Amino acid sequence: MKGLIQRVTGASVTVQGKTIASIERGLLLLLGVERNDGLAEVDALLHKIIRYRVFPDDNGRMNRSLEDCGGSLLIVPQFTLAADTGSGTRPGFSEAAAPERARELVAEFARKAVGELGPALVGQGEFGADMRVALVNDGPVTFLLSV
Repeated sequence: MKGLIQRVTGASVTVQGKTIASIERGLLLLLGVERNDGLAEVDALLHKIIRYRVFPDDNGRMNRSLEDCGGSLLIVPQFTLAADTGSGTRPGFSEAAAPERARELVAEFARKAVGELGPALVGQGEFGADMRVALVNDGPVTFLLSV
């Protein structure tokens, strides 16, 4: 399981011209599910993301987590993060989870995120939809996390 997190001052997801989710200060998460991922990976990645220290403390050092700051989390399913880009000029997707399994794990990730942060602080894109994601990257600060 891979998660590309970006510290944002705001982010939103639009599907067919309608904004379906938006957040203010927090993290935009592009979430990729791989073939062998399961509930253990969901738990491990969620734990890491919520506690990953990417927000500034009083001295401007990245020393505070999403949990510490009370920031929001916008979860966007991102199938292409599971791509094999090791050779050639076209990505391969043999390592990506089957769509139904990926859908289940993304939903479980979101459910657990709501349990950790509260429903007001978690937004979600639409699995399998043609989404438009807008964001203001703060820093910029971007990290690729995997478990």
